[in-house]
Amino acid sequence: MAAATNIVLGLGNPGPEYRNTRHNAGFMVTEALAADFGAVSWRPECLSLVAEVELEGKGVVLAKPQAFMNRSGAAARALMDRHGLGPEGLIVVLDDLNLPFGKIRIRPRGSAGGHHGLESVLEAAATAEVVRVRLGIGEDTIPEDWREFVLEEFPRAARADVEAQVARARDAVKAILAAGVERAMAQYNG
Repeated sequence: MAAATNIVLGLGNPGPEYRNTRHNAGFMVTEALAADFGAVSWRPECLSLVAEVELEGKGVVLAKPQAFMNRSGAAARALMDRHGLGPEGLIVVLDDLNLPFGKIRIRPRGSAGGHHGLESVLEAAATAEVVRVRLGIGEDTIPEDWREFVLEEFPRAARADVEAQVARARDAVKAILAAGVERAMAQYNG
Protein backbone atom coordinates (compact mmCIF):
# COMPACT_ATOMS: atom_id res chain seq x y z
CA MET A 1 0.00 0.00 0.00
CA ALA A 2 1.33 3.43 -0.94
CA ALA A 3 1.84 5.99 1.81
CA ALA A 4 -1.27 8.06 2.45
CA THR A 5 -1.52 11.23 0.40
CA ASN A 6 -5.12 12.01 1.37
CA ILE A 7 -7.64 11.50 4.14
CA VAL A 8 -11.31 11.37 3.15
CA LEU A 9 -13.14 12.30 6.34
CA GLY A 10 -16.84 11.49 6.17
CA LEU A 11 -18.79 13.32 8.85
CA GLY A 12 -21.57 11.66 10.80
CA ASN A 13 -22.56 10.38 14.22
CA PRO A 14 -21.47 6.98 15.53
CA GLY A 15 -23.97 4.33 16.52
CA PRO A 16 -26.67 2.29 14.79
CA GLU A 17 -29.44 4.74 15.70
CA TYR A 18 -27.87 7.35 13.40
CA ARG A 19 -26.92 5.03 10.53
CA ASN A 20 -29.43 6.17 7.89
CA THR A 21 -29.99 9.73 9.07
CA ARG A 22 -29.51 12.83 6.97
CA HIS A 23 -26.62 13.93 9.20
CA ASN A 24 -24.70 10.75 8.31
CA ALA A 25 -24.40 11.44 4.58
CA GLY A 26 -20.62 11.76 4.97
CA PHE A 27 -20.38 8.28 6.49
CA MET A 28 -22.51 6.92 3.63
CA VAL A 29 -20.07 8.29 1.04
CA THR A 30 -16.96 6.91 2.79
CA GLU A 31 -18.71 3.52 3.05
CA ALA A 32 -19.55 3.67 -0.68
CA LEU A 33 -15.90 4.43 -1.46
CA ALA A 34 -14.79 1.49 0.68
CA ALA A 35 -17.32 -0.79 -1.05
CA ASP A 36 -15.75 0.11 -4.41
CA PHE A 37 -12.51 -1.45 -3.22
CA GLY A 38 -14.11 -4.75 -2.22
CA ALA A 39 -12.98 -6.46 0.93
CA VAL A 40 -11.92 -3.42 2.93
CA SER A 41 -11.91 -3.77 6.69
CA TRP A 42 -12.56 -0.89 9.06
CA ARG A 43 -10.33 -0.63 12.11
CA PRO A 44 -10.13 1.84 14.98
CA GLU A 45 -7.46 4.52 14.63
CA CYS A 46 -7.18 8.10 15.84
CA LEU A 47 -10.73 8.43 17.24
CA SER A 48 -12.12 7.05 13.98
CA LEU A 49 -12.90 3.91 12.07
CA VAL A 50 -10.51 3.85 9.12
CA ALA A 51 -9.95 1.84 5.98
CA GLU A 52 -6.91 2.29 3.75
CA VAL A 53 -7.27 1.97 -0.02
CA GLU A 54 -5.16 2.73 -3.07
CA LEU A 55 -6.47 4.84 -5.93
CA GLU A 56 -4.31 5.44 -8.99
CA GLY A 57 -1.17 4.74 -6.99
CA LYS A 58 -2.18 7.05 -4.13
CA GLY A 59 -2.76 5.82 -0.61
CA VAL A 60 -6.08 7.09 0.71
CA VAL A 61 -7.33 6.84 4.29
CA LEU A 62 -11.12 6.65 4.52
CA ALA A 63 -12.28 7.77 7.96
CA LYS A 64 -15.49 7.91 9.98
CA PRO A 65 -14.89 9.84 13.23
CA GLN A 66 -16.34 8.03 16.23
CA ALA A 67 -16.99 11.16 18.29
CA PHE A 68 -20.23 13.01 17.74
CA MET A 69 -20.41 15.37 14.76
CA ASN A 70 -19.52 18.55 16.65
CA ARG A 71 -16.24 16.99 17.82
CA SER A 72 -15.01 15.71 14.44
CA GLY A 73 -12.00 18.04 14.51
CA ALA A 74 -10.15 15.96 17.11
CA ALA A 75 -10.27 12.95 14.79
CA ALA A 76 -9.18 15.05 11.79
CA ARG A 77 -6.20 16.43 13.71
CA ALA A 78 -5.17 13.00 15.04
CA LEU A 79 -5.37 11.46 11.55
CA MET A 80 -3.39 14.28 9.93
CA ASP A 81 -0.70 13.96 12.60
CA ARG A 82 -0.60 10.15 12.37
CA HIS A 83 -0.22 10.17 8.57
CA GLY A 84 2.02 13.23 8.36
CA LEU A 85 -0.47 15.22 6.27
CA GLY A 86 -1.50 18.85 6.42
CA PRO A 87 -4.94 20.30 5.69
CA GLU A 88 -4.17 20.18 1.94
CA GLY A 89 -4.44 16.38 2.15
CA LEU A 90 -7.88 16.42 3.76
CA ILE A 91 -11.21 16.02 1.94
CA VAL A 92 -14.26 16.43 4.19
CA VAL A 93 -17.59 14.94 3.09
CA LEU A 94 -20.70 16.23 4.86
CA ASP A 95 -24.40 16.94 4.68
CA ASP A 96 -25.66 20.48 3.94
CA LEU A 97 -29.08 21.61 5.11
CA ASN A 98 -28.86 24.77 2.97
CA LEU A 99 -28.30 22.85 -0.27
CA PRO A 100 -31.34 21.27 -1.98
CA PHE A 101 -31.65 17.51 -1.63
CA GLY A 102 -29.81 15.73 -4.43
CA LYS A 103 -27.31 18.52 -5.13
CA ILE A 104 -23.57 18.21 -4.53
CA ARG A 105 -21.22 21.12 -4.05
CA ILE A 106 -17.43 20.88 -4.00
CA ARG A 107 -15.37 23.75 -2.63
CA PRO A 108 -11.62 24.06 -2.05
CA ARG A 109 -12.08 26.44 0.91
CA GLY A 110 -14.57 28.57 2.78
CA SER A 111 -16.47 28.95 6.00
CA ALA A 112 -18.28 26.20 7.87
CA GLY A 113 -21.60 27.69 6.76
CA GLY A 114 -23.21 26.91 10.12
CA HIS A 115 -22.23 23.21 10.04
CA HIS A 116 -20.74 22.48 13.47
CA GLY A 117 -18.93 19.32 12.35
CA LEU A 118 -17.10 21.20 9.60
CA GLU A 119 -16.48 24.07 11.99
CA SER A 120 -14.74 21.64 14.36
CA VAL A 121 -12.58 20.28 11.51
CA LEU A 122 -11.61 23.77 10.31
CA GLU A 123 -10.64 24.77 13.85
CA ALA A 124 -8.49 21.65 14.23
CA ALA A 125 -6.87 22.26 10.83
CA ALA A 126 -6.33 25.94 11.75
CA THR A 127 -7.39 26.98 8.25
CA ALA A 128 -10.45 27.33 6.04
CA GLU A 129 -8.36 25.94 3.13
CA VAL A 130 -9.88 22.47 3.37
CA VAL A 131 -11.57 20.73 0.43
CA ARG A 132 -15.15 19.80 1.17
CA VAL A 133 -17.86 17.86 -0.65
CA ARG A 134 -21.33 18.85 0.53
CA LEU A 135 -24.41 16.70 -0.06
CA GLY A 136 -27.68 18.60 -0.08
CA ILE A 137 -30.27 17.40 2.40
CA GLY A 138 -32.48 20.51 2.26
CA GLU A 139 -36.18 20.30 1.49
CA ASP A 140 -38.86 22.88 0.74
CA THR A 141 -40.23 22.69 4.27
CA ILE A 142 -37.73 22.25 7.06
CA PRO A 143 -39.03 22.39 10.63
CA GLU A 144 -37.98 25.33 12.74
CA ASP A 145 -36.08 22.88 14.94
CA TRP A 146 -33.73 21.70 12.19
CA ARG A 147 -31.69 19.63 14.68
CA GLU A 148 -34.46 17.04 14.81
CA PHE A 149 -34.76 17.08 11.00
CA VAL A 150 -31.07 16.26 10.38
CA LEU A 151 -31.20 13.38 12.87
CA GLU A 152 -34.19 11.78 11.14
CA GLU A 153 -33.76 8.99 8.62
CA PHE A 154 -34.23 9.81 4.97
CA PRO A 155 -37.80 8.94 3.93
CA ARG A 156 -38.19 5.43 2.49
CA ALA A 157 -39.62 6.91 -0.72
CA ALA A 158 -36.33 8.78 -1.23
CA ARG A 159 -34.05 5.77 -0.76
CA ALA A 160 -33.18 5.38 -4.46
CA ASP A 161 -32.49 9.12 -4.74
CA VAL A 162 -30.27 8.98 -1.63
CA GLU A 163 -28.30 6.09 -3.13
CA ALA A 164 -27.88 8.02 -6.39
CA GLN A 165 -26.67 11.12 -4.53
CA VAL A 166 -24.21 9.09 -2.45
CA ALA A 167 -22.88 7.40 -5.61
CA ARG A 168 -22.45 10.80 -7.28
CA ALA A 169 -20.60 12.17 -4.25
CA ARG A 170 -18.42 9.03 -4.17
CA ASP A 171 -17.52 9.67 -7.81
CA ALA A 172 -16.85 13.34 -7.04
CA VAL A 173 -14.36 12.36 -4.33
CA LYS A 174 -12.65 9.98 -6.76
CA ALA A 175 -12.47 12.83 -9.31
CA ILE A 176 -10.86 15.12 -6.73
CA LEU A 177 -8.26 12.46 -5.95
CA ALA A 178 -7.59 11.65 -9.62
CA ALA A 179 -7.78 15.04 -11.33
CA GLY A 180 -7.84 17.72 -8.64
CA VAL A 181 -10.51 19.86 -7.04
CA GLU A 182 -10.93 22.37 -9.90
CA ARG A 183 -11.70 19.70 -12.47
CA ALA A 184 -14.05 17.92 -10.07
CA MET A 185 -15.88 21.19 -9.40
CA ALA A 186 -16.37 21.75 -13.11
CA GLN A 187 -17.81 18.26 -13.49
CA TYR A 188 -19.95 17.89 -10.36
CA ASN A 189 -21.05 21.33 -9.16
CA GLY A 190 -24.27 22.51 -10.65
